Amino acid sequence: MTLNRRTLGAMAAALIWSAAAPALAQLPAVTAQDRVLGRADAPVTVIEYASFSCNHCAAWHNDVYPAFKARFVDTGQVRYVFRNLPTQPEQMSLSGAALARCAVPEKFFDVASVLMHNQRAVLEGGLLQDWYAPAIAASGRTRDQIQTCAASAETQAAINADIQGAVAAGVNSTPSFFVNGKPATDRSLAGLEAAIRAAGAGG
Repeated sequence: MTLNRRTLGAMAAALIWSAAAPALAQLPAVTAQDRVLGRADAPVTVIEYASFSCNHCAAWHNDVYPAFKARFVDTGQVRYVFRNLPTQPEQMSLSGAALARCAVPEKFFDVASVLMHNQRAVLEGGLLQDWYAPAIAASGRTRDQIQTCAASAETQAAINADIQGAVAAGVNSTPSFFVNGKPATDRSLAGLEAAIRAAGAGG
């Protein structure tokens, strides 16, 4: 899968604009456009801003996310929301964000996990096409469907909205977490558990 230069240019422009914009410290509310895992009525909402080219994001998703999901999301305590904040290299983070966004919505988190799991190979010189292939296979879409969707104005707008929302919330690094709207500086499982319990999830 590839994104054309115009598509990447538009997304990159939004990314550059966002980096220079003032932080308003207002976390956008969760909407139907978000990619969400867990019960809608869960007592705690955890929002993550992450990049598919960020090695710290990949480390969290590979090492912490499985236990986080099992302990909090699968038990109904947490509604988990993933939002994109692309980082360098743009070709990788933006195309990964578009690919995941274009998956069947119910497959989004499967695709995100595949991209994070295979990230290191690309950062160490592997081919983007080899990174895309297993993610597309997990997406519930064909390669042509993903390509068409990734180049669409709707997909660009969704990613740009995530970026602008991150700026509004004062996010300046990835991964960044918010627990019921409050920044969580400790992204370890124990740190997130403490923040979740403080927010009222309970046992």
